[in-house]
Amino acid sequence: QVQVVESGGGLVQPGGSLRLSCVASGSIFSINNMGWYRQAPGKQRELVAVKTATGSTTYADSVKGRFTISRDNAKNTVYLQMDSLKPEDTAVYYCNLGIELAALRFKSYWGQGTQVTVSS
Repeated sequence: QVQVVESGGGLVQPGGSLRLSCVASGSIFSINNMGWYRQAPGKQRELVAVKTATGSTTYADSVKGRFTISRDNAKNTVYLQMDSLKPEDTAVYYCNLGIELAALRFKSYWGQGTQVTVSS
């Protein structure tokens, strides 16, 4: 069994910062892609950032220069550092992990979601 747990959301003023964490535990062989998505009320879930096992990184245009994704493979953890937050960043943030359960057997896992609210 694999568990994925997120933490770090909350209420912050515009211009502020938050750091999200997502930890995977259980029977894990390795982790391929580690990413963050978000879903605002009435909108579809969208990609925020993803980091591959080789270190390649992709960001949504709306967060480039403000958000930074990083991963600690030894801890099966992915982080999202969010700086210069704007009200339009308000959403539920989800991590998504491509976990290799055994050799060449992959499964996608989602975190439970964490609310980020940017408001004065």
